[in-house]
Amino acid sequence: MEAANCSLRVNRLLLDPKFESYKLSLDPLPCYGVDLDAAVAEVKLRDDQYTLDHMQAYGMYNYLHSNPWCSDSVFYVDQIGRILNLTVNLDTALGKPIEVFRFPSELRSDERRLCSSMHFTSTNWVTLSDGIGILYLIHIAKADHSSGRWELKFNQELGDPFIVIHSVLFVREEVQIIDVLLLRVEKDDLDVQGSGFRVSLEWISIALPSQDHCKCEILKRRKLYGKSVPHYAAIEPDGNGLMIISYKPFRFIADEQNQAEEESMEQDEKKEPLYVWRQTADDVTLTFALPDDTTKDNIQIHFAPTQITVSLKEQKPFLKGPLYSVIDHESSTWILKDERRVEVTLAKKDIGSMWAEVIVGDKQGEFIPDPAQCAAIAEQLMHLTSEDLNPDPDVDKPPCNAQELEECDVSIEDCATLCRFDGGSLKATHVVNLGSNQFLFSSVSNPELMPCFSLRHDVDALLWQPRLASDDNLWEHASTFNALGYVQASKRDKKFFTCAPNCSYAALCECVRRIFIYRQPSPVATELYNRKEGRRVGQVAKQQVASLETNHPILGFQASNEHLFVLTTNKLFVIRVNNSS
Repeated sequence: MEAANCSLRVNRLLLDPKFESYKLSLDPLPCYGVDLDAAVAEVKLRDDQYTLDHMQAYGMYNYLHSNPWCSDSVFYVDQIGRILNLTVNLDTALGKPIEVFRFPSELRSDERRLCSSMHFTSTNWVTLSDGIGILYLIHIAKADHSSGRWELKFNQELGDPFIVIHSVLFVREEVQIIDVLLLRVEKDDLDVQGSGFRVSLEWISIALPSQDHCKCEILKRRKLYGKSVPHYAAIEPDGNGLMIISYKPFRFIADEQNQAEEESMEQDEKKEPLYVWRQTADDVTLTFALPDDTTKDNIQIHFAPTQITVSLKEQKPFLKGPLYSVIDHESSTWILKDERRVEVTLAKKDIGSMWAEVIVGDKQGEFIPDPAQCAAIAEQLMHLTSEDLNPDPDVDKPPCNAQELEECDVSIEDCATLCRFDGGSLKATHVVNLGSNQFLFSSVSNPELMPCFSLRHDVDALLWQPRLASDDNLWEHASTFNALGYVQASKRDKKFFTCAPNCSYAALCECVRRIFIYRQPSPVATELYNRKEGRRVGQVAKQQVASLETNHPILGFQASNEHLFVLTTNKLFVIRVNNSS
């Protein structure tokens, strides 16, 4: 299955080009604190967890979990191994967190231990990890989580420690199945030039008890490997696909024993490319090797403005797909040489643009650069290099400062991609190159659907809701937070970023103490007048700042439509943001 290159379609009706700014509001935010009986089970990075991947996966972990099926209900794990729940019914009468489950053994100080994690699969199922490599399935008999303990239905050792990042419940052939996605950062002995680690996403399918099965049973285990921790990873509600946002691509390994054979086959394919290609400012030239005694009548080549098809008579096309850029198909030609090679010339529509590939996603060709072009480029860049160190960099040749690079300076390889994998074929079906659309955060607006993700588009933060692959539009533009992409970039100490399920506000917190809240524009009681532009203003977007009375670092951060929940080592804060109406 060939991956289709897609794009995110922005709903212009959800954009406000006349948005001015957030107005700082001094309205008080009621804040309540609950002291914890035992400290949060925080796990600090070990000396051998020194890479950026370890920091993103484990060092910046959110220790506070919300139940999207139950409003204003949050959970955390303490050092005793208890899962505690705080559900807000009345702000002024907050009780102590209630224990709902306890791991069979205390969270011992295992050298390999990671932070405990959980995900609320449905209204009555929860997936848990104790941080030492055991997966738990918990059944909740009652909707009121504060009324009793959870019931353990399944637990199994799965090897190296992992973090649960997503799970779904669906029915297939009259069997209830829970799919869970696990994250690991593993040692990679074959990576001698990189960090020496790789990121693993394991997709596990578990059948729940039924007429044919008296207990839970693992049906399938699949793995993806990549070289960066994904910003976002979620399984589709029907279990047919997986969506990932990451800086470096992931790929499925159907059978780890055949991994070496697959890699050797890929290397062999690279040694014998299907075609070689060159390019100039005006055109792209492809050269194919042909079977012996091939005649001109046997060759069939079709040009279209955005696509090319190359085949032999009465055979399937051996090269077909969307071109990297638009061509002048009427001026494009081909010629047979020596009855053993065919040379195809594609006339560029956008003269002067340089192609990164011929057919999008095709790896069968080998690019041969023009020596004259390489020499000209080297000569143009000669003044930027030197064999000697500059003894006085502040005078005439200051060195490059990477911190001063703008988004336009980021290379294509550093740009994140949004990729959808098919659960059956284990191959990518849809790919979106996000370019400079920086990933900001993910949140759950509707627990029946996949989590939303927010990307920066110019200065705004746009919220996207993933849909099933059967829909015409896989990603729906659900909401916009005006200018928030620009505003958040100035927060150097930000740690967590989220928004309310109903998108009434967005919030971010710093590592210690301060919380920033950005509300959507709302009508004002008294209409304002903008003297500078001579127009009346009926709506105002407000910014509010809350400062917690603590010096402990923030370990968890969650938002509901009415409250913000902030977790520190020994205290849980509840901030009233909106009044119920």
